Amino acid sequence: MKISAMSMVAITTIMLVLVTLMVSLEFAFSWVFYATCLGQALVVIMVYKVLTDDYSTEKTFDDFYEDRPIDQKDQ
Repeated sequence: MKISAMSMVAITTIMLVLVTLMVSLEFAFSWVFYATCLGQALVVIMVYKVLTDDYSTEKTFDDFYEDRPIDQKDQ
């Protein structure tokens, strides 16, 4: 099963939030340490997956923002 780049972002975010919760709930140091190491490894894997993701778009910088496009005829 192939994990998509956005799924990897979600998994990494959940893991790092879990580490934060573990620290605030005063878990044992060993649990927090290993969770932090796992979180850092997930960040590296996430960055690699996002940068090597086969994603293409038809948008250009002339289209401005996707949620508020600039009409070319208004310029």
